[in-house]
Amino acid sequence: MNRSPYVSNAPSVGVIMLKVMLALLPAIAAYVWIFGGGVLITLALASVTALSAEALMLKLRNRPIKPFLLDGSALLTAWLLALSLPPLAPWWLVVVGTAFAIIVAKHLYGGLGYNPFNPAMVGYAVLLISFPVLMTHWPAPLELAHAKLSFAEQAQYIFSSILPAGVQVDAVSMATPLDYLKTQLTLHRHVQEVTTAEQFGHLGAKGTEIVVGAYLLGGLYLLQQRIISWHLPTAFLAVMAAMSGAFYLADASQFANPTFHLFTGASMLGAFFIITDPVSGPTTPKGKLIFAAGAAVLTYLIRVYGGYPDGVAFSVLLMNMCVPLIDAWTQPRVFGHQGGR
Repeated sequence: MNRSPYVSNAPSVGVIMLKVMLALLPAIAAYVWIFGGGVLITLALASVTALSAEALMLKLRNRPIKPFLLDGSALLTAWLLALSLPPLAPWWLVVVGTAFAIIVAKHLYGGLGYNPFNPAMVGYAVLLISFPVLMTHWPAPLELAHAKLSFAEQAQYIFSSILPAGVQVDAVSMATPLDYLKTQLTLHRHVQEVTTAEQFGHLGAKGTEIVVGAYLLGGLYLLQQRIISWHLPTAFLAVMAAMSGAFYLADASQFANPTFHLFTGASMLGAFFIITDPVSGPTTPKGKLIFAAGAAVLTYLIRVYGGYPDGVAFSVLLMNMCVPLIDAWTQPRVFGHQGGR
């Protein structure tokens, strides 16, 4: 007869965080290929800031520094935030957002395991509200850019906002498809007209759809490794597809098709890497389905009717507030109890 404990060899926090970061590597490689090496500078800035802020807060709280620095949680927060920012965001924007995520969203709530909100999304939301122009200033994919910047020139722009002589900002940047589509629809143009623009690809945004595919590949790896369960990503993507499909069927001239919404913006990043945060998300299987479905509905509504082109961050934070209620109402019945709660 087997003796307790019945769950053995459970992966440590460090192993889980390492596997999630490994799952992000294909997307990082795609980012470098599509936008250039500037994203590596953003990742490095976010990583150094996160580890420094983590060490500072641990010291102020009289907690052991080394074990928490090595568990990978701060580093993963930095990576998720960095990959959500424009690849050529100014260095101080990355530092401010990352520091806020670690110091305020994580440690002021008690540290890992106690934060009710996803720290990376808190940092992103604060930056988007405070610096909307910078946060929506995305570079054009290298194949579409009128002027291609080398790695050194991208680094110079990140740290000093200086472009090479004769190169204007418009030559290296363009509106994202989500932003462009929303703007053009307000001018009473049809979706079919808008999506013929050069930044639109076969599935979503030209170039960026490859990055989104890499997130999907990484997400499938996390499912195979059982780091995440199927409930959250499946419910999020299914509800996003169903809702965008219903609106598309109702009026194809004003609403983009489901494929566009799945392969544009932060849909795949959100489905596999953001809403799957075990700390700020629900714990019950039914609760995970409700949480993900709610996040998908809010994301779509913000994209179509809200003031921001993408809504993953705000939808996740709004659903984070609902987690205690969701968990309370979806707890399975205690074995041996009948009827009632």
